[in-house]
Amino acid sequence: MSKVFPPIGRRRALQGTAAAVVVLGLLLWWLLPLGEDPPSGRITFSTGTTSGVYYEYGTRLRTALAEDMPDLDVNLTASNGSQENVARVATGQADFTIAAADAVETYEKDHPGASARLRGVARLYDDYVQLVVPRDSDVRSVADLKGRTVATGLPRSGVRLIAERVLMAAGVDPAKDITAVSEGIDTGPERLKRGKIDAFFWSGGVPTAGLEKLADGFTFRFVPIDAALVAKMHRQDDATGFYRATNMPESAYPVIQNGSTVPTIAVSNLLMTRTDVDPRLTEWLTRTVIKSRDNIGRHVHSAQLVDLRTAIYTDPLPLHEGARRYYRSVKP
Repeated sequence: MSKVFPPIGRRRALQGTAAAVVVLGLLLWWLLPLGEDPPSGRITFSTGTTSGVYYEYGTRLRTALAEDMPDLDVNLTASNGSQENVARVATGQADFTIAAADAVETYEKDHPGASARLRGVARLYDDYVQLVVPRDSDVRSVADLKGRTVATGLPRSGVRLIAERVLMAAGVDPAKDITAVSEGIDTGPERLKRGKIDAFFWSGGVPTAGLEKLADGFTFRFVPIDAALVAKMHRQDDATGFYRATNMPESAYPVIQNGSTVPTIAVSNLLMTRTDVDPRLTEWLTRTVIKSRDNIGRHVHSAQLVDLRTAIYTDPLPLHEGARRYYRSVKP
């Protein structure tokens, strides 16, 4: 005989319906775009060198933006890195970019008042300074680079900015004590592999595709940059206050590190724009950045570190009004 269930009371039914509506509403709030009509138009996003994390992140973000704002044309432009990126946004050549916090502070120092229109959108992830040498090199410290041929990064890159500060803190004059060459992550690894340079600096999220490719067939290692050296850097100027002593995780390049961490420097990366960029567009873009973290993170490991709780800390830049609106809307 079939079992007879007691009828559901009207009050319980209404409660169940109300709860379902709340859950559905929250789900739609997260999945649906802000407002009725997505922003449209055209923006320029300055990225970085094609083998670096900025470029890959920008490419993946453009795909995510196309889903949320199909009528927004996102023009990606490659660059030498952070210093050039900051200048492009400050002068109106780009609308959005990614740059390291020290490069933003340095731009203000070199162009007093020029950064007043710059605004932060989100703190993304940290760059790690990576000083790379062949496995059999006798370079064991930064000071050992004296007399060597060293790639210090492309002009106007964040790498160049940090490399020169690291060298000076170690007592190495980048203009006199080494043969400095302008090679970045696109060309430095191959030059190292061929013996054309003795070492190269790189600053980026980990792992970086250019170094993963180098590890496939060439054995190299990382030269440590210890906390004492970072402390000396902090005495150079205000921008060096954004550097912190840390360890590059052993999981960054497993084949190379063999389970060991590497003492080095970390600096935060900021997604940035200008005050005159439409607040509604910036609000939508901020939401896409947070919402697409996991999808982008499947391809760009650093993107997994984007966190709603820390994204608002865009020092030295104040938040853009559009980004502020988004963060307020999701504040618990």
